[in-house]
Amino acid sequence: MSIVGTRVARVEDDKLLSTGGTYLDDLREEALTGAAHAVFVRSPIAHATITCIDTTEAEAAPGVVGVYTAADLDLAEAKAGPVAQPWLAGEVVRYVGEPVALVLTEHPYQLADAAELVDVDYEPLDVVADVGTALAGDTVLHPELDGNVAQTHGGDFADGTFADCEVVVTRTIENQRVAPAPLETRGAACAWGDDGRVTVWLSTQNAHFARSALAKGLGVEPATVRVVTPDVGGGFGAKIGADPEPVVLAWAARRCGRPVRWTETRSENLVAMTHGRAQRNTVTIGGRRDGTVLAFRVEVVQDAGAYPRALYLPVLTELMACGVYRFPVVETMSRAVVTNTTPVAAYRGAGRPEATAAVERAMDLFAAETGLDPAEVRRRNLIPPDAFPHTTPTGATYDTGDYATALDAVLAAGGYDDLRAEQARRRADGDPVALGLGLSAYVEITGGDNRGDSGRVDINPDGSVTAYTGVSPHGQGIDTTFAMLLSDRLGVPMDRITVRHGDTDEVPRGMGTMGSRSLQFGGSAVRKAADEVVERARRVAADALEASADDLELDTTTGVWRVRGVASGGTVSWADVAGRAEPGALSAEVWFDEVAPTFPFGAHLAVVEVDTQTGKVVLRRIVAVDDAGPVLNPVTFTGQRHGGLAQGVAQALLEVMHYDADGNPTTATLADYSFVTAADLPDFELADMATPTVRNPLGVKGIGEAATIGSTPAVQNAVVDAVAYLGVTHIDLPATPLRVWEALTRVREAD
Repeated sequence: MSIVGTRVARVEDDKLLSTGGTYLDDLREEALTGAAHAVFVRSPIAHATITCIDTTEAEAAPGVVGVYTAADLDLAEAKAGPVAQPWLAGEVVRYVGEPVALVLTEHPYQLADAAELVDVDYEPLDVVADVGTALAGDTVLHPELDGNVAQTHGGDFADGTFADCEVVVTRTIENQRVAPAPLETRGAACAWGDDGRVTVWLSTQNAHFARSALAKGLGVEPATVRVVTPDVGGGFGAKIGADPEPVVLAWAARRCGRPVRWTETRSENLVAMTHGRAQRNTVTIGGRRDGTVLAFRVEVVQDAGAYPRALYLPVLTELMACGVYRFPVVETMSRAVVTNTTPVAAYRGAGRPEATAAVERAMDLFAAETGLDPAEVRRRNLIPPDAFPHTTPTGATYDTGDYATALDAVLAAGGYDDLRAEQARRRADGDPVALGLGLSAYVEITGGDNRGDSGRVDINPDGSVTAYTGVSPHGQGIDTTFAMLLSDRLGVPMDRITVRHGDTDEVPRGMGTMGSRSLQFGGSAVRKAADEVVERARRVAADALEASADDLELDTTTGVWRVRGVASGGTVSWADVAGRAEPGALSAEVWFDEVAPTFPFGAHLAVVEVDTQTGKVVLRRIVAVDDAGPVLNPVTFTGQRHGGLAQGVAQALLEVMHYDADGNPTTATLADYSFVTAADLPDFELADMATPTVRNPLGVKGIGEAATIGSTPAVQNAVVDAVAYLGVTHIDLPATPLRVWEALTRVREAD
């Protein structure tokens, strides 16, 4: 029996639950002995000219090792996209939290006092705090840009797109800004060696990308930089990018001649780490009164923050705009604008949740206008299962899918008809606690980077296995799943398999972990390397058994080689084969480049109760089908779904990173920025479905982001559905009690 598809406890968890992981702040490397501690002085003003930075008092403070400003840096020019964010702001600051100076001290307790002594004079400038102000263009943040628009994509809308539609609905939808807020904040430690190389320990999702960024900034060859990722306490996309801080820290370590360590505070993380979402989408949907959609249009305005770091986000939203539906006409366009806020980059789903939220709200708005049930409107417009591979009007080619089955499965599992009957009873009885049902049918793209990944497998002299992968886990359970994959292919027990990652000296090439790519690219690479090792071992085992290599088989149940069909014959183990092989002969390294994106899909049903007197929302149930192809390990697969559902619910009901008109963040502490907790969530009801892809040898699709993408619009739709009978047609995210109460109040006052 194959181990693949069975419930195997995560091998990572013993350490995490007992002695604990080794995170950035836990490092006790000899190379970091005597390290100085670092803090960044950050702007408290959203937009201002820096007229003076006086570091005299700070430099004289007890324990201060050095104070550095932009004037001290001799780094290569920072450049990413149409506008460069400086390593340290020297002339103008453009968001609260932008780094202005770096202070090094002997002890961490000295950091705050020393940083307070850096005297920065600011001359305030007019603030662009939101996309509306940005598009008005009265204040231009970067002279390099056309107004405040960093990128325009798509467009060319036809005048008569909706001319033949019996029903047309238009709505502007806010997909609010959120903070990724991983459990472990950002951190780095840097040490230069006598050989002229620098080692940077970094909490990152992509060691190789970080190596390239560090080398470019420092003006050295990539071979001069070693990046090591210890345990990483979450990333959610915000630890992919090339942040300026690690480059400045590595430069400072070279400048002061000693190692440097930095760990971000929580309040610092909320304003300085990149944010997510932050889109304004105007949707127009039109069709016939029988529920058939004829045309769909979405206009995206992406708030890129002060410096555009991820201009692919609105393009991904455009690509996935039509979701699971066979719309005859789809029109999209996007603009990315700069504002005096923290830069926006990837956050779990990265452009795809925004697309799903837009089209799924549009489908509910269309259903309400036609008077049809939202489930029926969806069913009538789904791409049929015999249409795959299917190329959408926006240019995405979906691999495989069965969207109707997913929708029907979630409706059946949730008891949809009974819920509608209960909803009708409550309304008839005048119950002040309204029941709401929300649907979301979604498809997303995973592995969309199309860049493959590396895998290496070594059979050790004792028959144990060491595997090396270019992907980099931060909570996904990759050690477990890759060990299962290798155990299945090699017949070696999991406890004799070690998976290595996150060290650019050990793994010279890799693409890291983002976009739900790890198993389909990294796993395929490791499997391909394992298969090559098997073929190399076959010849050695044949010599040992004095048989033809063609007649040999590897018994993956016991992990021994034998002559095929000869039950009583001799066998050799992996240790026997390794003992006979030349050094390095049982090692294979590959780059898996037979890559193409896959398209996981699913359907979610949310059930909420809304107190129509107070606006309080309680999520009672969430039922989910998340189809990502064959499941390697149900434990890790379910864990990803649970985490995704929780994060999606949090955006729907709680989370928002808010700025006032002066660009001041008003939710910059955990006292103001609301998280979801276990007490806010029901037991998740998961229905299983697996549609393989043909685009990788494992047949798998990504699961890391899927549940987040489906759950947010399902919950939002449920909240609106609960109070729709009172006249409410839309409530923007997050559907907090205040927003729900305000929506109800507006309707009541209008009567």
